[in-house]
Amino acid sequence: VQLQASGGGLVQAGDSLRLSCAASGRTFSNYAMGWFRQASGKERDFVAAIGWSGVSTYYADSVKGRFTISRDNAKNTVYLQMNSLKPEDTAVYYCAASGTVVPRPWRVEYDYWGQGTLVTVSS
Repeated sequence: VQLQASGGGLVQAGDSLRLSCAASGRTFSNYAMGWFRQASGKERDFVAAIGWSGVSTYYADSVKGRFTISRDNAKNTVYLQMNSLKPEDTAVYYCAASGTVVPRPWRVEYDYWGQGTLVTVSS
């Protein structure tokens, strides 16, 4: 699976942003999808995940209630809607695909990774 993330940019605190991740190469609906982020000098952390059908979702506590993950299997795309952004959300955001089909928060469960898109939130 090839993954291409997009939608990052520079926004102010309190703004919203939607990230997209387009997949190609294999049957998209066979995979659970996740978003991770990596701030400068820090580990890559889990943000959100969604199961193959889009029904099951899983969020990190730090983004729960502000971020929403969704997917459109007809378009082979997963989204991350980010609202009420905070400066601590600043990071490179990566999408990833997991063959487990159910949403998982652990990096080791993900087999394919996109190139990342930078989100910068100014205060």
